Amino acid sequence: MSQNRPRSLTELFLAFSRLALQGFGGVLAVAQRELVERLGWMSKEDFVETLAIAQVLPGPNIVNLSMMIGDRFFGLRGAVVALAGMLGVPSVIVLGMAAIYGQVAGHPVAADALRGMGAVSAGLILATGLKLLPALKKSPLGRPLALGLALLAFALIGLLRWPLIDVLALLGGSGMLVAWWRLRQ
Repeated sequence: MSQNRPRSLTELFLAFSRLALQGFGGVLAVAQRELVERLGWMSKEDFVETLAIAQVLPGPNIVNLSMMIGDRFFGLRGAVVALAGMLGVPSVIVLGMAAIYGQVAGHPVAADALRGMGAVSAGLILATGLKLLPALKKSPLGRPLALGLALLAFALIGLLRWPLIDVLALLGGSGMLVAWWRLRQ
């Protein structure tokens, strides 16, 4: 784990509020840059491990991640403060935008803007995945198998239109079994 840590609950709240306000349609790409590169609260490997656990838990990955980080530094109070930082200000903004969107929903510029933001979000997620590739060297799966599982997931969901739950059960279960087997050796 990195030596840097938030100095106070206020700093933790502000960091997660800032993080939440930087992402539209997905904060994960921004989270890696903020928590690992800018703030130095986690190493890349630490981020990947914590994210892996956050993905298994029910709920949005970034919310789970924020609570785990808050808990790591300040216990239950930190988890609650990190959650408040992730959800507070963005909730107010989304409610305001929903009220405005009702008035401009039929305008083609609004629809085009949302489509463009979706493409940007996909690009940010891809860029984050590429940045985190070096961390796979220490994964029990190893880089080739992890990349193979990722490509297979893309093919099953994106090309063959398999249901997400089926892909998660098949590939997630297989990946966990292989990792468990390799860790036992």
